[in-house]
Amino acid sequence: MKSHYRVVVIGGGVVGSSVLYHLAKFGWTDVVMLERSVLTAGSSWHAAGGIHALNADPNMAQLQAYTIDLLSEVEAESGQNIGLHMTGGLTLAGTPERWEWLQSAYRVFQSIGIEDCHLMTPEEAKAACPIMSTDGILGALWADREGYVDTTGTVHAYAIAARKRGAEYYEHTKVEELIQTSDGWKVVTDKGTITCEHVVNAAGLWAKQLGRMAGIELPVSPLKHHYLISDTIPQLEQLDHEMPMTVDLEGFTYLRQDQKGVLLGIYEINHEHWAMDGAPWDYGMELFQEQTERIEHELILGFERYPALQQVGVKTWVNGAFTFSPDGNPLVGPVPGKRGYWCACAVMAGFLQGGGVGKSLAEWMIYGEPEADTYAMDVARYGTFAENREYIRQTTGQFYSRRFVMSYPNEQLPAGRPLKRAPAYSDMDAAGCRWGQSWDLEVPLYFAPDPDFEETLTLKRSNAHDIVAEECKAVRENVGLLDITGFSRYEVSGSNAKAWLDRMMASSLPKPGHAKLAPMLAPSGRLMGDLTLFNWGDGTWWIMGSYYLRAWHMRWFNDHLTEGVQIRDLGEEYCGFSLSGPKSATVLQKLVTNDLSPMPFMGCATFDVGLIRARVARLSVTGERGYEINCRYGDHITLRQMLLEAGADEGIREIGFNALLSLRLEKSFGIWSAEFTQGYTAGMTGMDRWIDWEKEFIGSEKALAERDGNGPQRRLVTLEIADGDADATGYEPIWNNDHKVGFITSGGYGHSVQKSLAMALVDADVAAVGTALSTHIVGVERGATVVPASPYDPAGTAMRR
Repeated sequence: MKSHYRVVVIGGGVVGSSVLYHLAKFGWTDVVMLERSVLTAGSSWHAAGGIHALNADPNMAQLQAYTIDLLSEVEAESGQNIGLHMTGGLTLAGTPERWEWLQSAYRVFQSIGIEDCHLMTPEEAKAACPIMSTDGILGALWADREGYVDTTGTVHAYAIAARKRGAEYYEHTKVEELIQTSDGWKVVTDKGTITCEHVVNAAGLWAKQLGRMAGIELPVSPLKHHYLISDTIPQLEQLDHEMPMTVDLEGFTYLRQDQKGVLLGIYEINHEHWAMDGAPWDYGMELFQEQTERIEHELILGFERYPALQQVGVKTWVNGAFTFSPDGNPLVGPVPGKRGYWCACAVMAGFLQGGGVGKSLAEWMIYGEPEADTYAMDVARYGTFAENREYIRQTTGQFYSRRFVMSYPNEQLPAGRPLKRAPAYSDMDAAGCRWGQSWDLEVPLYFAPDPDFEETLTLKRSNAHDIVAEECKAVRENVGLLDITGFSRYEVSGSNAKAWLDRMMASSLPKPGHAKLAPMLAPSGRLMGDLTLFNWGDGTWWIMGSYYLRAWHMRWFNDHLTEGVQIRDLGEEYCGFSLSGPKSATVLQKLVTNDLSPMPFMGCATFDVGLIRARVARLSVTGERGYEINCRYGDHITLRQMLLEAGADEGIREIGFNALLSLRLEKSFGIWSAEFTQGYTAGMTGMDRWIDWEKEFIGSEKALAERDGNGPQRRLVTLEIADGDADATGYEPIWNNDHKVGFITSGGYGHSVQKSLAMALVDADVAAVGTALSTHIVGVERGATVVPASPYDPAGTAMRR
């Protein structure tokens, strides 16, 4: 073992071994992996080793597909048998709602490129899994690319292949301390000290302690997970093929064949955390005693679904720990504020996602950004609020217990809530507000006129549909009031602020007293933000964007900071309200001494709004004349009261973000995480219309190449969906006859135009207005026609009048 390496990977499980392999594969061979015990010690050795291609997030699905393709390659390269069994898999639906969801999910999987799946009848499912009872089963989804691997063999295959490419790994080498230096890290081990440029936390059950060594509190916690392996089942001895992986969603179980018996795994509702501060250092190859009383309910369901289990014994119980994040996705990438410290932990499905995680992290480290959109597993999707122990306990437990529980797009889950609340939260709550969550913040969804109103959980339009319609009507006819605490705000100042912004933003910069839409690109030309830039005219600038991207964007800003520039996240200092609608100017004029009529569209200035000194901008994403009024946190309650009083005679109504979704779709305004992601380019999404092509900016070379080449293969369009009882939510496939030509990015009901609308990325040759296409909404085929952008007020006169 040398005293210096370029990268030290800590943790010898499947994820650490994959990271090591990919670093070497992409050309960084001066890398080492350290394991305090032996390879696989921790979670990897006792994992069930299941693999499958299905994931509702297309980026995660791509990483899983990459892992599946990689497994046989790594086996051949290493010469290590990984025990790959590609059996195919079944997902069962046991309620009408679940069957409806599964039919919808099938279409989403088609949309994101998973073609080798199809729906099955209960009888067809029974033929594939003959030991299964079909009682209560309404249907199933089959996928070809499902199966399992030998977990120990797979970890060793990654490690051996990495060593053959020039990397090193050492077992029985415990990391005891991490010390950050001016040019990297000192890794203090029980075998000596190593210096390096980069450290990778792939420590699994010990990720918490390894984070604390660097002053980081990672949102991870181990939970216990059960599976059993049965004795030989006579029925399986008669089969000439291996049974498929089978998931019984209503029974909270998964099953696969194990020799001539089966492995039955359980995601129990009554979850149990373990070692929330990290596993003991001497833990590694141990298991916990089975807790049959805690899992009794799920065991009964499992034995009822597979009656053959009632006739044989249990050969082996496994009750082991796995590490989970609050949303169940991995924590990957560079940790904000800790240069050279990288995460590759909380990978619950390590043998399924480990290959993709290793690839993405190695690309990120070597090339500056990963090939795939990795936000769903980016460590920067959480802020400091997620360091709280109780938050971690609630959210990781909620995810575990809901692993197989039916979920709905309009469902609001309770764990870790309410946390942060806008100052006027109590007053809005008393006014009937129903709340959603963005990052750590409670945000208004809609205002229910009846205090006893409860929204039904559904995949279709809910009983809140008419409430949202009334809020949209208020905006179109009078004036709506929306709490905009849930927008991010960053202040940029300093002698080089203007030059820095000119380099960071692809747009030209706004003149003093003006705002401008500002796309931000990565060097690859892909999007890093759909932002709004404000020039207040006093030497300070504001950047506004999506609230939940605060840590993600601040990491990007700080990584590119130059001398003479200061940037500050104002998310704990400023909040505010927006007024939008034809009477918005009338309401605001009652509270300001300034004459609002000269203020141009996209103008911004500091005003006295009643007693409050506020930053005001004339803009709105509703498609109506509007104003965003930004105030200090302490002024929020008073600002709301003043605006409601001033608007009482103008028909003012408080609205939520559900109404905003409808209103912005009617204007074909995209939003981040739907129309705009780091996986898309400015040309694909239409954001290129804001680019200043005369200047140089981050990503300009790639953006120019796209513009001057053949252009993007897909383009963002607006669709009118044929009448039905449900609206698109995202990732539904778009068809031209039987040929898949794209997918929906987001959708909803346009209450003003009274049509179901969606935005979609489609092949360029079907993007013309008037093109007749089709889609599947909640599994049902519906017509979809490309319509001109901005179905409501296409000339944009309402915003500018």
